[in-house]
Amino acid sequence: MLLADRYQLDELLGRGAMGEVWRATDQVLGRPVAVKLLRADEATDIERFRLEAQTAARLNHPNVVGVYDFGSHHGRLYLAMELVDGWSVAQERSMRGTLAPHEAAAVAGQVAAGLSAAHRQGVIHRDIKPANVMISTDRTVKITDFGIARFADDAASTLTATGKIIGTADYLAPERALGHPAQPASDVYSLGCVLYELLTGRPPFQGTTSIAVVQQHVDAAPLPPAQLRPEIPQPLSDYLLHLLAKDPPHRPSAEQAANWLHAPQQTPALAESRSTAPMPAPVAPAPAPPPPAVPRAAHSHPHGHRRLTPKAALGIAAVVLFASAAAIGASLNSGNDGPSAPTSPTPTTVTSVPVSELPATAAPSTTAPPTEGHEDSEDHDGKGKHGKGKGSD
Repeated sequence: MLLADRYQLDELLGRGAMGEVWRATDQVLGRPVAVKLLRADEATDIERFRLEAQTAARLNHPNVVGVYDFGSHHGRLYLAMELVDGWSVAQERSMRGTLAPHEAAAVAGQVAAGLSAAHRQGVIHRDIKPANVMISTDRTVKITDFGIARFADDAASTLTATGKIIGTADYLAPERALGHPAQPASDVYSLGCVLYELLTGRPPFQGTTSIAVVQQHVDAAPLPPAQLRPEIPQPLSDYLLHLLAKDPPHRPSAEQAANWLHAPQQTPALAESRSTAPMPAPVAPAPAPPPPAVPRAAHSHPHGHRRLTPKAALGIAAVVLFASAAAIGASLNSGNDGPSAPTSPTPTTVTSVPVSELPATAAPSTTAPPTEGHEDSEDHDGKGKHGKGKGSD
């Protein structure tokens, strides 16, 4: 199929709620591209798609997927973008379980660099997670899926209804869980959650329900990564907890995080373990070891979870309930367009409720937590090297 008399659609890479991603050839410039076709026709979906094009086109950085063209073909909107020959961080973690500390730091450092570039342009991603980060065959990391991003100076987004938040429970910053607007520090917190998962094989908080996870983001201290995996250098473990600070002003900026993660002199243990050779693509599944049981909120633990105190409850306007069956404009999930891609959580609606309405059993139980993708998910058809260069909304 020839799209807009220019793009020859060669191979379907993925399909989601809002559309499809194709490997294509730009016949005018003679280069491979990824083409995202919008399927939905609702006004909100179309507006989000336009915003994605405008947002991504505003950015020009090696760690952000580039957008080349945006238009309409027979009434169907399309987005032509950089083709990334590689796989998502979600796929890599699924295949390998955990990454070596120096590898995880390198991935996180590149994500931080991409976020820093976005933040300088006033763009907040709002949904940083493993499925929205791509790794090319030469180990270049690129952020995808700016479909729910917003400009920092846009005080009133028309794409998010009052009292609702778009995000994914495992990587949601505390301030966003409380209903506050996203800010650059929110992306940094989400990055910290991703790095934590790459190092330990699990997100910082787990639970049998989304509300249990969200409540922990607000009110629980994560276990130090080095406590879960002793080979993690202590400086990296400590800095990761800095990224996960509950109070946004206490977190480093994305630029500071990128500089720290890329500076071996600040992490001598990492410097010793760094390899100059690029890592190969994951080739075989390697299940991660089962995560340790998470203590109930009623238990006392120096690094564990705790219940909201009455004083804290007074200061918290609302704690959010994730409606696990409702996804706001979820489209192609970048982690699921490649081979053996695990189903990944999509942006979900968050509805605020008074703290008093939280069930006493909202804290996570000691049963095995859900695997990655316990939120709403989409069906995708994975194909070979996925150059989705862009992901889903």
